[in-house]
Amino acid sequence: MVVVTHSGKFHADDAWACAVLFILFPDSQLVRTRDTATIEAADFAIDVGGIHDPASGRFDHHQKGFDTARPTGVPYASAGLVWREYGARCVAALALEHTGQTLSADACQQMAYAIDADVVQYLDLSDVGAARNAPGGYGLSAVVSGFNPNWMDEQRLGYGEAADAYRLSQFRKAMALLTDIMVNSVKYRVGALLALEQVRGAEVLEGGRLLFLNNGALPWTAVVRKEMPKVLFVISHSIAEQRYMIHTVPVSADSFDARADLPEAWAGLRDADLARVTGVPDASFCHNGRFIAAAKSYEGIRALARLALQDVAQGAVAD
Repeated sequence: MVVVTHSGKFHADDAWACAVLFILFPDSQLVRTRDTATIEAADFAIDVGGIHDPASGRFDHHQKGFDTARPTGVPYASAGLVWREYGARCVAALALEHTGQTLSADACQQMAYAIDADVVQYLDLSDVGAARNAPGGYGLSAVVSGFNPNWMDEQRLGYGEAADAYRLSQFRKAMALLTDIMVNSVKYRVGALLALEQVRGAEVLEGGRLLFLNNGALPWTAVVRKEMPKVLFVISHSIAEQRYMIHTVPVSADSFDARADLPEAWAGLRDADLARVTGVPDASFCHNGRFIAAAKSYEGIRALARLALQDVAQGAVAD
């Protein structure tokens, strides 16, 4: 397989598209050029060539008349075009390699849709000049753009073979970064999928207001928020840190507001100070934002949870 993309300055959309193809076809040859004959002979032409035809491996979006967009209206650039065609296959390959899980075709497609919504569409938006993918100078597109040679590199290298080799090596570094982002995106979503049943089957305490998870690393927030309206706090065992935690439940995915906060008197306290205020000897920490606290034992975290629930009940009576 020969994968061709344009030479010169690269962007996040062409680097992402090439990274996807090299996950699926790792033995491919990468060529960066604007030579027409080389582009026409390639198996894949990415962000160059003036043709969009997935059946023949052509994924350009610069040609006159191209107006392909997502159902939401977000336009496609080469990242989204390649991801639309190969994203589900890429998810399947990464899930198998990095988690050992063989996912159903539907699960792969749904994860591909989610990654497009969370990451890929913003690369496309940035490439077509419709929006930045993050405020400031360090959105993902800007980070990838930073791998391009700057004027000092150009002055040092000139325009010979050494300069071309350097540009190609920088492009491969950008591909490697985006590959890591893909891997992490897939691992996170596979983990969330596998955690669903464990969270749903976790022990419910205190009349349904408290949930206990044996493994605090399980991604529980979305399940509890959507399916367990009575749960006010989640307690969990942090295996890595060998302590127990109590967490508040956010009211939505994009909000810091919680269904109930931990008591105000705990805010920012540690160790002996927190133990004195709570009466729990092994209480060890409460965040100043009152969304998480810790104790060294299960008994200690249960005691903190009961105190937090009492505080919520007293606040409700006062209101």
